[in-house]
Amino acid sequence: MATFLRPLSYKHQWLYDTISRLAALPVGGEKRFRNLALQNITLEKNTKILDLCCGKGQTTKFLVQHSHEVTGLDISPFALEEAKKNVPQAEYVEGFAQEMPFSANKFDIVHTSVALHEMNTEELTQIFAEVYRVLKPNGIFTFIDLHKPHNLLFIPGLNIFMWLFETETAWQLIKTDLPQMLRSQGFKVITKKFYGGGSLQVIQAQK
Repeated sequence: MATFLRPLSYKHQWLYDTISRLAALPVGGEKRFRNLALQNITLEKNTKILDLCCGKGQTTKFLVQHSHEVTGLDISPFALEEAKKNVPQAEYVEGFAQEMPFSANKFDIVHTSVALHEMNTEELTQIFAEVYRVLKPNGIFTFIDLHKPHNLLFIPGLNIFMWLFETETAWQLIKTDLPQMLRSQGFKVITKKFYGGGSLQVIQAQK
């Protein structure tokens, strides 16, 4: 169970932003962190991008720099209202990641940033199936999320962060073989890279 800091970080934007910026320092700052999952992906102004679990638009603001066709999906009406203020260039839709209100074969890219660790294994399976459905043929699912560090120096920092801010699902995710889960849904995993001593993973998979 997470401490009282978790709800506070969601309630107060300044606290969430401060935590995010500090967490991004090991990979070179927030801008680089938000763009890590986009590396080696060709993006054009008409590329249809879904920012899955977009929250208040923290990553959406970087996605709209690449494309004019960005849609943010989130279950929280409050977060979406904030996202509309922060990044008005994007379109926003309220809905569950496990049951997206989109037609099949709609998006070229589905992107999500440090959101999957909020989900349990069953929910992840449902989300991966939905991402596969809404992607166009040959579309790319790309995301960045937590991972168990392979550099021992990064283990204390990640553990402290998770004890302060995360729940049991985050501990479960760092033990989960995400590439295998993706393959079981029909994806071809094309890239898996580690950052921050292995405490962050970026995976790109193709439909």
